[in-house]
Amino acid sequence: MDELLRQISIMFPEFAKYFAAGFMVFARLLGFIRFAPILNRKEINTFVKLSLALLLTFIITPLLNVKPPVESISPILLWLLNFAVGAIIGYIAQLIILAIEAGGDMINTQMGLSSAMVMDPTTNSQTSILSRMITLLAICIFINMGGLYWLFNALLRSFEIFPLYAVSIPLDKIINIDYLIKTTSNVLYIGLQIASPVLLATLGQDIILGVISKTAPQVNVFQLSFLFKPVFGAAILIWILPMLINVISEFFLSYSKIY
Repeated sequence: MDELLRQISIMFPEFAKYFAAGFMVFARLLGFIRFAPILNRKEINTFVKLSLALLLTFIITPLLNVKPPVESISPILLWLLNFAVGAIIGYIAQLIILAIEAGGDMINTQMGLSSAMVMDPTTNSQTSILSRMITLLAICIFINMGGLYWLFNALLRSFEIFPLYAVSIPLDKIINIDYLIKTTSNVLYIGLQIASPVLLATLGQDIILGVISKTAPQVNVFQLSFLFKPVFGAAILIWILPMLINVISEFFLSYSKIY
């Protein structure tokens, strides 16, 4: 097989050049699709993901300034480096979704729904119902705002910053490190910003129930809290939904500065 490929590369040098470049582009796309939000979801069939990566490889490779492969560098090393660059770009975007998911977890805990968990096939872990709902809402907003365009634009820009046969990843050029640190360090703050209306409303309810327990000890406040918290929290959540969409939208707009 190696001899056959060598003979083909001698007979068709352009084919060998573009085949090697396409192999590296495919590796970068695999890393990107594996970690990028929306594309990394387990609901999307693996065959569909591979087909999308192959199709994009055929589209992107002719657009690049393709050079002959460097024989002194191991192809496996180049493949792994390209996969890592694609994974970095996709995973940074996934961190933004995780910040919103943290806010959903806070709301879910405060409403007393911690025992209501569902299986998330994307992360292969148990997640709360409200966290799942808010995450899906955030993904819809992300698509509506052109988040996929930002992601693919960052991916195409990475080919200029980190060529296919480079061996040193210029992380500071691919990603705005300072802004990334600021955003990821504020995950708790962003989650609190999303969950704060429900947290404050349920805190007020706890204070009222505490006063009732002191003035009327015969009332079973513990049972009342299990009854009122989910209903009151759901009502507040429906009321603040337009404001919640605006907060998530502004957060996504600031996220575009990372790349």
